[in-house]
Amino acid sequence: MSSLVIGGAGFIGSHLVDALMISRANLCALDNLSSGKLSNIKKWLGTNNFMFIHDDLFGSINLTKALKNCNVVFHLAANPEVRVGSVSPDIHYQQNVATTFNLLEAVRGTGNVKTLVFTSSSTVYGEATKNPTPEDYAPLEPISIYGASKIACEALITAYAHTYGFKAVIYRLANIVGPRNQHGVIHDFIKKLKKNPKELEILGDGTQSKSYLHVNDCIEAMLLGLEKSHKQIEVFNVGSEDQIDVKTIAEIVVKEMGFKDVKFKLTGGVDGGRGWKGDVKNMLLDIGMLKALGWRPKLDSAEAVKQTTKHLIATREPANKESLIH
Repeated sequence: MSSLVIGGAGFIGSHLVDALMISRANLCALDNLSSGKLSNIKKWLGTNNFMFIHDDLFGSINLTKALKNCNVVFHLAANPEVRVGSVSPDIHYQQNVATTFNLLEAVRGTGNVKTLVFTSSSTVYGEATKNPTPEDYAPLEPISIYGASKIACEALITAYAHTYGFKAVIYRLANIVGPRNQHGVIHDFIKKLKKNPKELEILGDGTQSKSYLHVNDCIEAMLLGLEKSHKQIEVFNVGSEDQIDVKTIAEIVVKEMGFKDVKFKLTGGVDGGRGWKGDVKNMLLDIGMLKALGWRPKLDSAEAVKQTTKHLIATREPANKESLIH
């Protein structure tokens, strides 16, 4: 089958491209490079079974052309900055919801896409009262505009799939980390410590506890879920089986950078110790559905954080707004 990866030069998207190309897929990647980097997929450029399109999802003629030759669409494009929603909610609407609608309209117009895969987020659950949180948890009450935008995308995709007869596989991701990760708490801590190795600011009260998953485990989960899913609409949680708090992440980063006697400066946060408005304080996903299909993460949260820290330090990747889609 031919596949299209939207957001294919981004953090998770480029790792997905790697996996699909290794499996000898006929593949097209589309990315506007606002946060993705062409260097992430440079080894595939010029390959016979790979094409890259530099474009976005706003009225793109290139998108329509790409969809005409495609059976499976992986939709990973989004603005992942949770914090920006409290200041500029229109960003999440335009870059998450509106782009998804445009994609669905293009899928409807071409009529040949059989499966749409979408990376949603654990933030759709809000501050869940049940942990680990299963896929059928209700009601979904996001506490961030980002989380709300992901629910809106899920609803649109589900409705279009039922109405126009294609299959949808939705992944609600925990915090994904690993090589090419240019966003999130690990990246922020490394930047801060490079500027001041004596003191590290930690947003919130440091007890925010969440699931972290290595990107390699994430890609394996996505491909297995796609292969094994049978229902028209499938929703899977993708995360680790444990949690790690922000202060422990800070300790790991300090140790891996070789610093000692670093003073932690806790900001105290908002709304009971959250790092920012909309920051979920406690997140752990129930991954039983994917485990029943034969998948389980190879790394726990702490090891995923440790390996990511080692890689980011070694490569000294420059800062930008590229993200994990958490």
